[in-house]
Amino acid sequence: MKKTDWKVIAALQALLILFSFANVLSKAASRHPFLSIPFCLCYGGMIAVLGLYAIGWQQVIKRLSLTTAYANRAVCTFWTLLWSVVFFNEQITLGKVLGAAIVVAGVVLYTSAGAADVQS
Repeated sequence: MKKTDWKVIAALQALLILFSFANVLSKAASRHPFLSIPFCLCYGGMIAVLGLYAIGWQQVIKRLSLTTAYANRAVCTFWTLLWSVVFFNEQITLGKVLGAAIVVAGVVLYTSAGAADVQS
């Protein structure tokens, strides 16, 4: 991979962190009565996050192969697990940690294998 590609990968990861907040806002909205002000604020925030993500995603796939970009989306599993603990005090089990670690390891292997393919 060219050095500029790593900058794009970093931007993609930041974008995926933003995308994972859509899950947080969705769950927060579900805790409020339908069409109440807090529900509408959370739901509106979720739509705004998804809109920003859609714009950013289009920019990323201009610069990365689609398979690499989609493989990296799996990292959202890790971020969702982290936000569930931080924002909703959910319990992390060993199975969840192992699952998230396997997903992240797979993304790292796939991304670094793509780098080896480009260099050879």
